[in-house]
Amino acid sequence: MGTDLHELLRSLRVWDPEVTELPPLDPAAAPGEPLELFTRWFAEAVAAGEREPHTMSLATADAEGLPDVRVVMLHGADADGWAFATHADSRKGRHLAARPYAALVFYWPALGRQVRLRGPVAVAPAEEASADLHARSTGALAAALTGRQSAELGSADELARASEAAWERAGREPDAPVPSWTLYRLRPDEVEFFQGEARRRHVRLVYRRTGGGGWDRRLLWP
Repeated sequence: MGTDLHELLRSLRVWDPEVTELPPLDPAAAPGEPLELFTRWFAEAVAAGEREPHTMSLATADAEGLPDVRVVMLHGADADGWAFATHADSRKGRHLAARPYAALVFYWPALGRQVRLRGPVAVAPAEEASADLHARSTGALAAALTGRQSAELGSADELARASEAAWERAGREPDAPVPSWTLYRLRPDEVEFFQGEARRRHVRLVYRRTGGGGWDRRLLWP
């Protein structure tokens, strides 16, 4: 394989029919609220063989309004919002403290689908964050105990020593507290469902929260 970026880009296909199915989306048949459709699409992404359908891009902005984005893991979604977790003193934690508003996007190429959300972000109670962390794997706890996320690292050896100590403690103390570990919930004002279509007549169905707490549905040009 060559290393010329432009040649590589031209060689790639989007939604190759050999590996991608583009199911139809009938906006008239969509449910009245987005969580139901998201749950259905998530299950279909799992069934289609998406390896990590629970990963999503999280976009935040710092105190000056400069944007940042990274991939994180969905911890749950319900009437209270879409949940994710991080250290409060990490870069994204600091961003959310300064500007508690964010955007999320899921991309499931096996079905040619995206889901985009944006809205205010709230901090869940500390006991919920602790329960969420300790329900996960030993590795997740060890990573949380290692801490210092986004801080400057002096050397790989420094990380290795801190990680080994954290793994040892996680195995010895599975309920070890991590005070900085924070569970966040994004309660969307807007949720967009994008369904790709072979002739590029993509369907974009957007839900916008109304003042009465319900949802208004609209179509967007692709």
